Amino acid sequence: MHWLLIGLHSGMKPIPQDLLSAVVPLLKLLSLTIIGLILAHQKTQIIPKSTFKLLSKLVFALFLPCLIFNDLGRSITLHNLALWWFIPVNVLISTVLGFLLGIVVVLLCRPPPQFVRFTIVMTACGNTGNLPIAILGSLCHNKDNPFGPHCHQRGVAYVSLAQWVSVVLVYTLVYHMMEPPMEYYEIIEEENVENGMDTPCRPLVVEAEWLGGIEETEVSRTPVFANTFKSFFSGSKSSPNPPDDEEIQAHENETNTESIRCFAEPKVVQKMRLVAERTPIKNIIQPPTIASLLAIIIGSIPQAKAFVFGQDAPLGFITDSLAILGGAMVPSVMLILGGMLAEGPNDSKLGLKTTIGVTVARLLVLPLLGIGVVALAGKMHLRVATDAIYGYVLLLQYATPSAILLGAVARMRGYAVTESSALLFWQHLFALFSLSFYIFIYSKLLPLV
Repeated sequence: MHWLLIGLHSGMKPIPQDLLSAVVPLLKLLSLTIIGLILAHQKTQIIPKSTFKLLSKLVFALFLPCLIFNDLGRSITLHNLALWWFIPVNVLISTVLGFLLGIVVVLLCRPPPQFVRFTIVMTACGNTGNLPIAILGSLCHNKDNPFGPHCHQRGVAYVSLAQWVSVVLVYTLVYHMMEPPMEYYEIIEEENVENGMDTPCRPLVVEAEWLGGIEETEVSRTPVFANTFKSFFSGSKSSPNPPDDEEIQAHENETNTESIRCFAEPKVVQKMRLVAERTPIKNIIQPPTIASLLAIIIGSIPQAKAFVFGQDAPLGFITDSLAILGGAMVPSVMLILGGMLAEGPNDSKLGLKTTIGVTVARLLVLPLLGIGVVALAGKMHLRVATDAIYGYVLLLQYATPSAILLGAVARMRGYAVTESSALLFWQHLFALFSLSFYIFIYSKLLPLV
């Protein structure tokens, strides 16, 4: 691994040696994943599924926030915050490119009509949090890593800045794209009952980033956006009225009464306001997001940073304790991934062709486009060219499988729950090979871009 990214400085290494140095970090993660798979497999059942659910909640609510707060807070300054602006922008670019690739997959693979938007979303939104941090943790584990002594701390800081953008996108744009299509609302409801999606026994992959505070109501499972704007959808099929149709109409009547008393409000504005009220903005305020905000605030104020971070800081013992907790994040994530793979793929009506199309587009095609984007950003001086780990994180944002958080949104919406579970299973399985390939490619190209 210590040969990674230094080919131009110390001469070209033999291809097998370079390939081995690229694969070793993934082999470390694979070993942890296999341990989790063995512990959770049905034939062994050493650890029950409920334990993995509790571990996943600990990762999401404790280990990851501690890691983010400690590493981002130590690295961030106002100067660095201005230098790192391209990281969240890169998340938006990768999402837009994934969205376009998703449209291509829909056109080529022809998924079932009720899963068209689902196909686009699963291609567009990648894992920008847990998995990149786990990969960086493996890469930076040795002191002689090619990124320097602060490899892991800086890498986690970069990933943390990217993660909150993804969370905002998921609980705003993606949340409404994942609502059940109006034309197939009754069909999806029947499928959820048949598949037992209303029971507590759900796939681990849709429970991994699910916290108890997230509401799972009848309103979240109805096509609010499409039903609100159905008068603007010309030529659409007649659809059954979702359960909250009367509530929407009552809200519009109440809004019209208030508008008469004051100023006339356009009907489109009324509908947009209604959709905004039904958007779960409060779910964005999650433990990792809170940890990022606190780290940015404290780290940007020199006096506060000196009081909290550092060996001589008065509160240094607290941040040291958080660092110990954060150290459990990477092994826990990989054990949970092993538990997910042990469950196997769920039944899916998405179709084999579409499953392969989304996987190929997300894990093979999008990383190639990412190399072009990062190279162009370097030519235009939009990124920190002197920091290798900075460019590495930018490239990783294009190479990861779909976000596990999409499984939680699918559960919340009651839409494509088994399909998201199956697709995430196959993507993460194939990612073991695709990530090894692209880590090797990045090791060759990063010094050049």
